[in-house]
Amino acid sequence: MADLLVPALVLLVSACALGKKLDLYALMQDGVRDGLKLLLSILPALVVLLAAVEMLRVSGALDWLTKLAAPFFSLFGIPPETAPLVLIRPLSGSAALAVGTDLMATYGVDSQIGRTAAVMLGSTETTFYTISVYFGAAGIRNPRHTIPAALIADLTGFAAAALTVRLFG
Repeated sequence: MADLLVPALVLLVSACALGKKLDLYALMQDGVRDGLKLLLSILPALVVLLAAVEMLRVSGALDWLTKLAAPFFSLFGIPPETAPLVLIRPLSGSAALAVGTDLMATYGVDSQIGRTAAVMLGSTETTFYTISVYFGAAGIRNPRHTIPAALIADLTGFAAAALTVRLFG
């Protein structure tokens, strides 16, 4: 059934456009043109973000920050072993997934650390990526209070994930 969903949707949209006597091909070209403009507006921020994540990882700064931040995260009930995940998740979803995979491989998927990592991955956002995409698309250059508020929301999500696993895990 799912395999038929996309073709059915394309046929439905095409039939509606033809029924209204619209130039479907021209509309598709306009959509692609707008999509490329959007891509060009957000691409610089994404390249900078991905480069920064890779530099943090390769330079060893992430390991240093992990050791520095682990006691702080413990105050919120976040296991110190998950500190790399907490630090990288707001920056990059794929890097966070790699860190989560490493945690689960090291501690086991059914361990408290493995479960906490899984819940953290599912209950937090790649904050800087999301802000880059949405603000870039909207042409907003100054996020002002958005970043602190989003990072507080992320910390709340990480602490709630750790608490949930402790209570129900």
